[in-house]
Amino acid sequence: MIATAERLNSVQEYYFSKKLREVNQLLSEGKPIINMGIGSPDLLPHFSVVNAIQHSMNDKKAHEYQSYQGLPELRKAMAKFYQNQFNVSLDFDSEILPLMGSKEGIMHISMAFLNKSDEVLIPNPGYPTYASVTELVQANPIFYDLLEENNWLPDFESLEKLDLSKVKIMWVCYPHMPTGAKATKEVFEKLITFGKKHQILIVNDNPYSFVLNDNPMSIFQVEGAKEIALELNSLSKSFNMSGWRVGMVLGNKVFLEAILKVKSNMDSGMFYGIQKGAIEALNLDKNWFVSLNKIYIKRRDLLFKLVEKLGCSYDEKGVGLFIWAKLPNKEISSEEFIDEMLIKKNIFITPGTIFGSNGEGYIRFSLCIEEKKIKEALTRF
Repeated sequence: MIATAERLNSVQEYYFSKKLREVNQLLSEGKPIINMGIGSPDLLPHFSVVNAIQHSMNDKKAHEYQSYQGLPELRKAMAKFYQNQFNVSLDFDSEILPLMGSKEGIMHISMAFLNKSDEVLIPNPGYPTYASVTELVQANPIFYDLLEENNWLPDFESLEKLDLSKVKIMWVCYPHMPTGAKATKEVFEKLITFGKKHQILIVNDNPYSFVLNDNPMSIFQVEGAKEIALELNSLSKSFNMSGWRVGMVLGNKVFLEAILKVKSNMDSGMFYGIQKGAIEALNLDKNWFVSLNKIYIKRRDLLFKLVEKLGCSYDEKGVGLFIWAKLPNKEISSEEFIDEMLIKKNIFITPGTIFGSNGEGYIRFSLCIEEKKIKEALTRF
């Protein structure tokens, strides 16, 4: 047998990759499974976005290799989007790098900046990919606590007590996934100050800004943030384009040049038609987000009723695509609870533990599900 790389010993198959096989098996057996676990938008992109990719197919350069840095028009659209939505100025030519989804950006950033045995600050709870990618590049994850009593925000006093001498990157994600917590500008200012003090690259993963959120924020609204920070964003959640795989990493020229060294050796450019569709999406006005959020508000209100039927508590002010709910009974684990719901009620919910140990006692519901399905779930109780 050919032995696999040692780096695979430190990571497991992604939870949803495994769990969805189980869910799909139940569906194939005729079980009426309602999937409330996945944050994959079920709504369509704007019709003009679909038209843009269709009309691009006959362009002369549509089917050729594309630039590793994307079309200049795409980077200009991204710069304009950040100016209009966040009041943040970015140089389209040197401070924006399109990605095939922000998930690949997590890998590119890690490969560009981390050496073996470097350390990385990772939120607990937080997106599991931060830890798995850190381990794949043979760096060491250092988990920092996010707790409900602190509104799921970093505790800077506790962070300062850590040995930070080997820490190279700190991952943050606001609006926070999975809890829906929002950061204030003051929190972003503290993060930038912390990063500069300890020479730690602060990376804010920011894909949920426009879902049920009246005050979208970027870490680059803080003066001097470009000196020590990067920001990831994507069109997946904001524009219902998750399968298109369009993201971006933003930051100063030196940081992006390092990331491009990795990226240019791992792909051959984003498909032309997808870039054309992305440009159209980024140029949509705020009415797009208003119409999208009207749908999510209705779904959220129905899901609140389901959460209450389960006896769970929740923060009605949370933003983003999910409801983060606290279980009423500490004697049953999150995974035991969701397995019970799957078997007894044919409803799949995400256990909080996949996001870290601080997710124990919590479950997560996705808003990416039709109202009629939520109503059907309610009738099962």
